[in-house]
This record gives sequence, structure tokens and C-alpha cells, in this order.
Amino acid sequence: MTEQSTDLRETVRMRYAEAAVQVTEGGTACCGPQPVEVAENFGSTLYAADERDALPAEAVAASLGCGNPTAVAELREGDRVLDLGSGGGIDVLLSARRVGPTGKAYGLDMTDEMLQLALGNARKAGATNVEFLKGTIESIPLPADTIDVVISNCVINLSVDKPAVFAETFRVLRPGGRFGVSDVVADDALAPEQRAERGDYVGCIAGALSFAEYRQGLEAAGFTDVDITPTHPVADGMHSAIVHATKPAPAQ
Repeated sequence: MTEQSTDLRETVRMRYAEAAVQVTEGGTACCGPQPVEVAENFGSTLYAADERDALPAEAVAASLGCGNPTAVAELREGDRVLDLGSGGGIDVLLSARRVGPTGKAYGLDMTDEMLQLALGNARKAGATNVEFLKGTIESIPLPADTIDVVISNCVINLSVDKPAVFAETFRVLRPGGRFGVSDVVADDALAPEQRAERGDYVGCIAGALSFAEYRQGLEAAGFTDVDITPTHPVADGMHSAIVHATKPAPAQ
């Protein structure tokens, strides 16, 4: 990893550590935790009210994503789900409810403060089918062929090595496994420099892939049935999008 990439990763880690501390300290105040301040079209407002109401306030307050991947990932009873960059745990806890007691939801995060917050939220929610792991999304600490569904909420765009993320995601998915994430994606006409002009890296803008780059990255890792659907704009020429793909099953 280059020095610039290391610096970018540390900048991202510090941003999310600060967000976790903000929520944790707010939770001890008289009025409870306040949502982390994020740009318009990001955060907990992208979840339905009944989903927010069913979770600990701290999990909702720590939501920093650009979509609601659990609503589009087609989770099934008994699925084993992995959330890349799980933060305060909102998508892990929602996934755990959807897959039921025979399933399991894993959350992966590199930030100690977020992991501590997520563990506390899981205890408050009474979730017994969840597990939080420390690590990076470029090197997932799980065996190959063990996960049914990989989800993520506006995190892959933060990675400094997206080909590694796609390769690792493909590795841990079982044959026939599904990839269903929310992420920021740029118009194909925008050069990386133009994306950077529209926002910084930790704001989920500068690191975004274009539609064509995202598709090519997934297909290069081995995924098929790639579909990228924009849902709402987050900046000029930049979109929150739902990304679906499949790890092929062996031919019968």
C-alpha cells in the first residue's frame, strides 16, 4: 500500500472513530444520542420509520450510509450475511432480524470505536445471531465460500483498493451467493479529478467509481448478473446506487 493510500485509510478511520465517539457521548446526555451530522441524502432518514423504531437509538444515530441495503438484498431465513464497514451496526441488526435465528449476520469494521458501539447496540437489541469482526474490507477475516449475501452501505467507495474488495467479497461468498450493496457511483463522463472536485474522500464522493468501472471491477473478480441502478443524486453527476451481482454456481 502506498503512503498516500495509508494516509487516506487513516483519515477515513479517524472520521468514523469521531462519529462513534459523538454518538456514544450523546447517548449519556439527557436527551439521548443525536444523529451524526452528514450531508443531505445520507444517514438514517433513508430507513423506514418502523425499522428505525425497532433498533437502539445509538444504532440509528450512527447511520452514515447512502441507502438501505437490507431493503434490496433479498435476505432469506437462514442466510449468513456479511456487512462490509458495519459501523454502529444498523444494517447488521436489521439483517439479523430478517434472517432469523437459523441465520447469522456478521459486521466487519476497522474502527475500534465503531465496533464497541456496535457491540453495545447488539446487546441492547437482544440480538444473539450477530458477530462483529475487526478488519479491513480488502482482507476479510472469514473463510472462503461461507457467506450467502454480502451487503454494504456507502463504504466500498471509501476503499483505497477496490479490486481487492471485489476479490475478497467473491472469495467469501458461497457459489450462488449474492452481492447487494448501496454505494456512490459517478457518471461515466466524470474523470477522477472531477469527482474529487465534488466532495472529499471521507464524504463518500472522491473515491467513487464510475458506472462502467464498477461493473468492470465486479466482472473482473468473477461476478455475473451485475446490475447498477441509481436511486437519488448526492452531487452533480454522482448518485447513490443499488448494486447487485452474483457469484456463479457450478454448472449442474
